[in-house]
Amino acid sequence: MHEGISRRQFSELLALGFAVPYTPPLQATGANAFRIRTVTASLIFDRQLDFKLMQSALNFLQKARQEFETEGYPVQTLRLATQPLPEYLPDWMSAESRKKLQTLDSIATEAGVMLSLGPAISGDAFPTEFPAWASHLIQTTTNTSFSANIASRQWGLHGHTIAAAAHAIAHISKSTAGGEGNFRFAATAFCPAGTPFFPAAWFDTPLTFSMGLESPRLLLRGWHAGDSKGQVKAALVAAMDTALAPVEALAKKIGRSQGRRYLGMDTSPAPGLDASIGEVIEALSGAPFGSASTLSTCALLTDVLKGLSIKSCGYSGLMLPVLEDTILARRAAEGRYGVNELLLYSSVCGTGLDVVPLAGDIPADRLAALIGDVAALANKYQKPLSARLFPVPGKKPGEAVSFENPYLTDSIILRA
Repeated sequence: MHEGISRRQFSELLALGFAVPYTPPLQATGANAFRIRTVTASLIFDRQLDFKLMQSALNFLQKARQEFETEGYPVQTLRLATQPLPEYLPDWMSAESRKKLQTLDSIATEAGVMLSLGPAISGDAFPTEFPAWASHLIQTTTNTSFSANIASRQWGLHGHTIAAAAHAIAHISKSTAGGEGNFRFAATAFCPAGTPFFPAAWFDTPLTFSMGLESPRLLLRGWHAGDSKGQVKAALVAAMDTALAPVEALAKKIGRSQGRRYLGMDTSPAPGLDASIGEVIEALSGAPFGSASTLSTCALLTDVLKGLSIKSCGYSGLMLPVLEDTILARRAAEGRYGVNELLLYSSVCGTGLDVVPLAGDIPADRLAALIGDVAALANKYQKPLSARLFPVPGKKPGEAVSFENPYLTDSIILRA
């Protein structure tokens, strides 16, 4: 049992239905093996903030969705992402700029599209107004996400930005119901242009687009019990390449017909509440997530994702979002792993600390320490990682937590 959860608390969680026995998963088959989680288009503004560009991008997304779905590929979400915010709004913290961003959010929300503003802070800086600005933006928008860049090849770790992100997370937590505003903010490191997943998404080239996947079920059906690790890896690579090659071909065709360049597919197998990456890891390892075999299984899956023939972009690594995956949330509630284990898995995975539930009174310097660890891993291995942390007001380590957000599942507060 992981530290920070008592036997009494564990018994309470059993009663709530969190801790369930490990059972082998069913094999996924047929057309339900994967979904397109997102089609994300670039929205490159000049400093005039021409809204006609946004409408053109929205039109592209709707046409793309129609073409994908006509061919039998459901698209869960449509998204727009800009270049880094200060490049088109140099005075991005001013009252006038806030109104412009709220207008962009209103347009996106009315169209049923999500919007990412890119990194608000790209270099190493801590604007004193940033935590309050971040909190205000979250409170006054609906579909808008943004990030802060915490490491780079040029400067290594961005110590000032790490502190700024930590204070922003604390501020957002205290000013939004259940701390859920932090779903739309992340501290990011080495996330390249063209990343389709939020909140890290940003672009640097106009008239481009990329895609993200929800593919745990595809991984579930691509292997056979009793195979060696080499055979499992080869089988999974073949299964994914076979399934995704037609999607890639269709994406390129859509790009040509609509005048947008296709940048690639983020092959990260993003989970959904009915498609668990934790289930995949448990199937391959034969043990509950958090057991001794978890790290090597995460490494194997990462090798699979890096070995695909299709054009990739973004993270293209293994995602372990605690609150977006029912199995990961249950195993956390059972005390099988904690924050330190997630950091360990990040050394061979692709995302970092993602939607991790933390105590509401966690101090900003402790948040900064966690973000700094993610930045250090990203800098060491020169790979995309991010920290999307969820302090929950009024909650202590080991306590059960639930959310209004339909994309989040129940779990417990982890000790940091």
